[in-house]
Amino acid sequence: MSETDTPKGEDARDRLVALAEEFYEQFEDGDIPRMTLPTRSKSNIEYDDDADVWVYGDRTSTRSANSVRGARKLLKSVFTVDFLAQQLEENRSSTLRELYYLSESWDEEEAQFNDQSESDKLIEDLEIVSGVKREDFHMRPEESGAKVMGPLLLREQTNRGDREIHCQDDVGQGGYQIPNNPDTIEFLENDADFVMCVETGGMRDRLVENGFDDEHNAIVVHLGGQPARATRRLTKRLHDELDLPVTVFTDGDPWSYRIYGSVAYGSIKSAHLSEYLATPQAQFVGIRPQDIVDYDLPTDPLSDSDVNALESELEDPRFQSDFWTEQIELQLDIDKKAEQQALASRGLDFVTDTYLPERLDEMGVI
Repeated sequence: MSETDTPKGEDARDRLVALAEEFYEQFEDGDIPRMTLPTRSKSNIEYDDDADVWVYGDRTSTRSANSVRGARKLLKSVFTVDFLAQQLEENRSSTLRELYYLSESWDEEEAQFNDQSESDKLIEDLEIVSGVKREDFHMRPEESGAKVMGPLLLREQTNRGDREIHCQDDVGQGGYQIPNNPDTIEFLENDADFVMCVETGGMRDRLVENGFDDEHNAIVVHLGGQPARATRRLTKRLHDELDLPVTVFTDGDPWSYRIYGSVAYGSIKSAHLSEYLATPQAQFVGIRPQDIVDYDLPTDPLSDSDVNALESELEDPRFQSDFWTEQIELQLDIDKKAEQQALASRGLDFVTDTYLPERLDEMGVI
């Protein structure tokens, strides 16, 4: 799915209805109804070196009504398409969690979902086969809590009308909350020099309290751990449309490196949306194993799962560089990991007065 092929409103509804019509046409032709999808397994994920993102490979799988299990899945697909089409016609929205519970009211018991993971996966399947993003289905996750603070004036389209918001002057210290669909945002004015995505809420609050966004003309984006799609989409738009460098500030452990990887290169789960969500130009400014040594930071020992994750990352295409090889091997050698907040051992202002300015200067960002 490309950024230029993102249907909305009536077009999105038409594409969904066309899926259901295919099933009926297969019935009329005497064929067993079926739906073909990319095989959604790790073995069918390829790293696109040109785009620097994860994409699905050429392998496909077919869901067919030639078995009871397959027929149930197609039945649930049809009921879900019907619900989504009606939702779009009425210009309403719902959450992924609500969809799961809504199925309890469907007349056909076999169409009801067993758990939310089943309904979530079906929505992802419908995204893939229809070429329509779930945001354009008017489906949203539960609130991610991700916030933005920085010198940016935007206009957001809402059901209650358009609103102009300055992400410093018109918000409190909590910042501007990213909407489920960031494509409803129009950037009006921008005085920022770069974007800093921050993994933890505690560090995001430290940067805002210390005025880092104001002093360095930075747009601070709270990732909230593994970032939601809306957060990654907004980050990509800030880079592509405003030509702002993007940096990612995380803890110093293998799971945080993967947070950076999802911002920069995409994730396996959302491989069908990598070109829409990923920002390959994003740079890592998080805690490095070398920082643990240089600053003598407070640490925790690596767990067995940490070690396995680090060893896996040595083979991960997203981390195939001299920098990452050197840092991961060093971390395995020292057997330690550290959090962003460990920098507070050198004072509450160290991160904003010394650590980040020096790192960003080295990288040519400031």
